[in-house]
Amino acid sequence: MPSSFEQGDLVRGISGWVAVESPTHDAAGVNRAMDLVEAEAATAPVAGERVPGRDGLGDSLILRAGPGSGDPGILVLSHLDTVHPVGTLARDLPIRQEGDRLYGPGVYDMKGGAYLAFQAFLRVAREGSARRPVTFLFTSDEEIGSPTTRRLIEDLGRQAAAVLVTEPARDGGRVVTARKGVGRFEVEIEGRPAHSGSRHPDGRSAIREAALQITAIERLTDYGRGVTTSVGRISGGTAENVIPQHCRFTVDLRVVSEADGQEFERRLLGLQPHGPDVAVRVRGGMNRPPYERSPGIAALFGQARALAAELGLDLGEAARTGGGSDGNFTAALGTPTLDGLGVDGDGAHTLQEHALVSSLVVRAELMVSLLRNLRDA
Repeated sequence: MPSSFEQGDLVRGISGWVAVESPTHDAAGVNRAMDLVEAEAATAPVAGERVPGRDGLGDSLILRAGPGSGDPGILVLSHLDTVHPVGTLARDLPIRQEGDRLYGPGVYDMKGGAYLAFQAFLRVAREGSARRPVTFLFTSDEEIGSPTTRRLIEDLGRQAAAVLVTEPARDGGRVVTARKGVGRFEVEIEGRPAHSGSRHPDGRSAIREAALQITAIERLTDYGRGVTTSVGRISGGTAENVIPQHCRFTVDLRVVSEADGQEFERRLLGLQPHGPDVAVRVRGGMNRPPYERSPGIAALFGQARALAAELGLDLGEAARTGGGSDGNFTAALGTPTLDGLGVDGDGAHTLQEHALVSSLVVRAELMVSLLRNLRDA
């Protein structure tokens, strides 16, 4: 069946969104991206609510369409912040199409999927073809763990019958039905400074203590349990000839189950010094709960797979992924959540980030079908 979406129009539309650089901590850039969405939404029978950002982050945008009943509806989640700093577009990753690949900062994660879902949302709004209320939430801080938008996501998630997340598809266009939970921690070590030559025995090296702690933390990784720990950033020291008084590092934790999240959070928060006269302070905790494949999620995937088949698309299901998303929050509430509904492609967070142009039309059509036809899972 021919599509009413034109590939060229979708490429141009996505490119327009990607051209507005919007790293999370650039609130003005994120808000310019929100302005694009808000302006186009004003051309359709859509109710909009702009939620001001806080803590130096950008705004969020809530759009509503479909029947005005109080019945639980469909919630679509997209974020417009990216990890790429301003200037990436000009220096390292210009928007360009090379064969089937459309390159650009955030094109895969996740402006491509957000744009397709938005166009599908506008279509069903103009047609009045949604069977149930549809709410579309665009957020501004997903890439840093959604610290200011989590409550909004959860409030809307509790009211929904199903949640559709437009994070990028996995290899071959597979959707996501389970994700690991994510924990983030900051560790501060304080030792005792001393001259590294004349007073070496008096010093207590914070860097030495950090090295011992990091080795122990990395050993917590247990692939059999699906638990991983990773130290991603480290800083410390004063000068080359000073026993270092301070050292700081961050820890990333990924877990499969809520019980593992509680256990490893407790272990990390309870770190004790290896050496004398050294203080170890840990802040943080679980940032995103595990997104577990429930019977409701399995049923939602079954509906999506059947609707995709009507479009000639064999919709695959990815194995549990280690990356988190805002879908973790809604799945943990018990609301059936289907993730990875964005574009196919690769290279998220890299300078090779790209979307596959051949995936655009069918992914947009799938979202239209989901918004029109989803039943209770």
